[in-house]
Amino acid sequence: MTQSTISLTALRPDHLEGALRLSRQAGWPHRLEDWQLALDLSAGFVALDTNASTVVGTILMTPYKRDVATVNMVIVDEAARGRGLGRKLMEAIIEQAGLRALRLVATGEGLPLYQKLGFFRTGTIIQHQGTVLPVATPANVRPAESHDIFGILELDRSAFGADRRCLLRTLAEVGQLAVLDRGQGIAGFAMSRGFGRGEVIGPVVAANVDDGKALLSFFMARSEGRFVRVDTAETAQLSAWLAERGLIQVGDGIAMQRPVAVQSSPSTFTTFALASQAFG
Repeated sequence: MTQSTISLTALRPDHLEGALRLSRQAGWPHRLEDWQLALDLSAGFVALDTNASTVVGTILMTPYKRDVATVNMVIVDEAARGRGLGRKLMEAIIEQAGLRALRLVATGEGLPLYQKLGFFRTGTIIQHQGTVLPVATPANVRPAESHDIFGILELDRSAFGADRRCLLRTLAEVGQLAVLDRGQGIAGFAMSRGFGRGEVIGPVVAANVDDGKALLSFFMARSEGRFVRVDTAETAQLSAWLAERGLIQVGDGIAMQRPVAVQSSPSTFTTFALASQAFG
């Protein structure tokens, strides 16, 4: 397989079986429905071996209006590595993104390429997963109601720095939402949905770490004995607490952005768990 035999085209639903093969080869837990959800929310490219029409590379960009997008599902077949295909995929998605700021979560292996393409390190994302141990159901957290969605969207925009209403409305259709409510308006929210080997909890947005723990506990209490994943920023300081509840640290990633973020007034709210490493 040579670089000249590989072509890029828009990633379509009929490419998803080939994309699934690549994610399994990489050791990722994604199911076909996880790929479909990512494609529903995103646009991107697939690299094909033109001789065999085999999927040998993938990349997606999930846009949040015209301001920000996340780059995700970047995979190159083991047999096609070392030929510049990863760079070719990245250059195509950067062009497609236009003027949007781009965010991604990198592996150590991918870090040098992203740095060459103008991405800067902004933090560390820690992946926790495992079978949930018994957790007490917290007070003041309840299932979200339809009228809560407007407050949820505002909290997420404040924490994430961009309008993700399309993402959150889509995830709400396939998962569950909960809010922290002390009777004075919602003070945080969390989401849980099926993913990979079990469930993922995120995003979780709150004003402080104790509120973040309460929102996580709401869904963990409902998932006792089941396999759960949580992706959290190192700065959220949740790792020890999650490990005590059965979700051990199994890996980490490097949060990056292009261009470097302009400093602005800090938000009152923090994202304590990501929707996923793909979506932020």
